[in-house]
Amino acid sequence: MSKATRRSTFPSRKIALRKISIIVIVVAVLGLSWYIWNQRKANAADGSYRTETVQRGDIRVAISATGTLSAISTITVGSQISGLVTDVLVDFNSPVKKGEILAKIDPSTYQAQIEQGSAQIASAQAQLRQAQASLRNAALDYQRKNDLGGQQLVAKSDVDLSRSALEQAQAQVASAQAQIRQQTASTQTTRVNLERTVIRSPVEGVVLTRKIEPGQTVAASLQAPELFTIAEDLAKMKIELAVDESDIGQVKVGQTVSFGADAFPDRKFSGVVEQVRLAATTTNNVVTYPVVVTVDNSDGTLLPGLTVNAEIEVSKLSNVLTLGNAALRFKPADGSPLADLQAAGQGAGQGAGQSGSAGMAEDLKSLASTLQLKPEQQAAFDAALELMQQRQAERTAKASGGAGAQQGGSRLFGGGPPRSGGRQGGGDASMQAQMRARIRDRFNQQFADFRVTLDDQQRGLWGAALEAQLNAKRVTIYTLVNGKAQVALARLGASDGSKTEVSGRTIKEGDLVISGERSASESK
Repeated sequence: MSKATRRSTFPSRKIALRKISIIVIVVAVLGLSWYIWNQRKANAADGSYRTETVQRGDIRVAISATGTLSAISTITVGSQISGLVTDVLVDFNSPVKKGEILAKIDPSTYQAQIEQGSAQIASAQAQLRQAQASLRNAALDYQRKNDLGGQQLVAKSDVDLSRSALEQAQAQVASAQAQIRQQTASTQTTRVNLERTVIRSPVEGVVLTRKIEPGQTVAASLQAPELFTIAEDLAKMKIELAVDESDIGQVKVGQTVSFGADAFPDRKFSGVVEQVRLAATTTNNVVTYPVVVTVDNSDGTLLPGLTVNAEIEVSKLSNVLTLGNAALRFKPADGSPLADLQAAGQGAGQGAGQSGSAGMAEDLKSLASTLQLKPEQQAAFDAALELMQQRQAERTAKASGGAGAQQGGSRLFGGGPPRSGGRQGGGDASMQAQMRARIRDRFNQQFADFRVTLDDQQRGLWGAALEAQLNAKRVTIYTLVNGKAQVALARLGASDGSKTEVSGRTIKEGDLVISGERSASESK
């Protein structure tokens, strides 16, 4: 190649490289501009809404109630007899043993009655001996006259008179014996009353109240007067809480109770629900039920009569997805882009359908994993689940393009836009109940073979979980994905008042959920 040819080639290469560099720079500038524009658009979208973040955490649901501490068993000690109190041997807070003497009543009256009764018994015994002597004489006289009468040596009337005298003597003996028994019983009653002049503790415990003093007269006429109140074993105490009727359905025996008392402001105590009583009390149109809580008081800190503020722990969930309640209460205003988004059905109907089928399937799988199924039970479950999914796919295919099916599913699971004016008619509630009943029957049919393989405990857990799934409340929420609002359906669980457990096929940790729309001034 000549020198002239080489000189003409170099400038053309330089020109080509320069054009390529310019093109690369232009493309990079355009890409950067597009990225910045999208980021600004996303930030502007994010800035127009207030949001809550789906987080993983714990939820503790508790019911608050007030009550009063008392001993497990409180015994009122009275007197069955009247008389003058001569001695009081215990005081307030005195520990007592079972059978220990608490007080004494003047016994002189009953001692005199016993002496009188003893004398009457002795007199009756003397009368008995006299009657027995008369009986022996009458028996001999009758025997003689009866023998002579057989020989016709005495008149028959004399024999009859002798027999009558014998019977009278026998009656006198029986009367004397009965009189002895009567006097003995009367004396025994007096002896019992004499023992009752000594007031003893029926149980081991602590004296809470003492209502008598030495020298005081006890009058036991129509009812036994109260002398002492004894708490039986203060190492164990109880609280009777008044729980509102709206909360009583969540209270179960065995639940943990934490409480505090004004007397010990820096301490927290615990107990266990022992009994949920059925005897409701109505005060100012407020219905409450008594709930008995047992408390360990081994250290003797708690005192009878203290007023306590208690919390009954209904449930405690760990490591679940939670969402602030503000996002669950949010409803877009009329004319808002979110309202248009929901009305257009971009996710509401489809989300309900997905949660009703795939979401339910995932929940059922999670439940089955907790039942400790045997291989044959697991196989029956898998077959039933596959059948459910196949039939759901068939129904979805038949209903494709039909808005009514989607809207019906949305209403069943609590999603979908509200009616005009935000009112929900009674027909919706009736329709939801009917749809739940149909779905319940459908599940029972599809999983009938699986339920047969379960034992009683597993069958109970399965039925309760399935019912919870059908009755679970679902709400429509609005998530922000890359700055764009989307509609999703969330199934609600337990709530502690500030945040609520949420679940759903499309809900995951870190999602931004709209809790409010900012005004133009707030967005700037």
